[in-house]
Amino acid sequence: MDRFPDTSWDPDRPDVATLLAGARVRDTGQIAEASNYVFLLALEDDEAGLGYAVYKPLRGESPLWDFPPALYKREVASYLVSQALGWGLIPPTVARADGLEHGVGSLQLYIAVDHRCTYFDLRDAHAETMQRIATFDWLTNNADRKGGHVVLDARGRVWGIDNALTFHTEEKLRTVIWDYAGEAVPEALLADVGALVARLQGDSELQRDLGQFLDPSELAMLERRGQAILDTPRLPHPPQGRRPYPWPLI
Repeated sequence: MDRFPDTSWDPDRPDVATLLAGARVRDTGQIAEASNYVFLLALEDDEAGLGYAVYKPLRGESPLWDFPPALYKREVASYLVSQALGWGLIPPTVARADGLEHGVGSLQLYIAVDHRCTYFDLRDAHAETMQRIATFDWLTNNADRKGGHVVLDARGRVWGIDNALTFHTEEKLRTVIWDYAGEAVPEALLADVGALVARLQGDSELQRDLGQFLDPSELAMLERRGQAILDTPRLPHPPQGRRPYPWPLI
């Protein structure tokens, strides 16, 4: 593709996950500045027309010492948790192998944004959403919330992208969003976290869906972090004894 598209499918359309999972691949372009192999796909559906997706294949991942392979699964799991909370922070994301040149990976709906505008530009005008993202990253144990991973679309909606370094069983939270450290988690967010924890207990559909992308110990730690938020509902301070910020910051 010659340039990034200006629009894609509506992220709120009810069939968007089905489109991402089944639409024909019409064109592919590599996003060169990414650390792993990342591609922008043009997808075509007879009824929905053209849409675009960011494709992160397993085969394009660089090995990490502290995370196992198949980071793409954590992208999908992050979306599922965001949806289960009702927070809508993550663009629609699915796992797919069919019709993809580089094999299985995650397909995330492409959102047209100005990537020069980062968390540091957005935080004052979108403080409520940033507090929600901070809570989400605490819950999912995000080890890589850079400023450039918080973006604004043309309709004024804030999104959290690049959620591959999540759900580790060891404490890994690294983020630029420490502005709310020590502040109380709003009651509405606590209610959503409580509902999520309840759904993770027992034999729930959400637990089965997440079990396709996270191992049992990671699922158990997700539930434990959710309960910890309910028990001590104040956003954490930067940890001592390890690096609390991602690098680079943007």
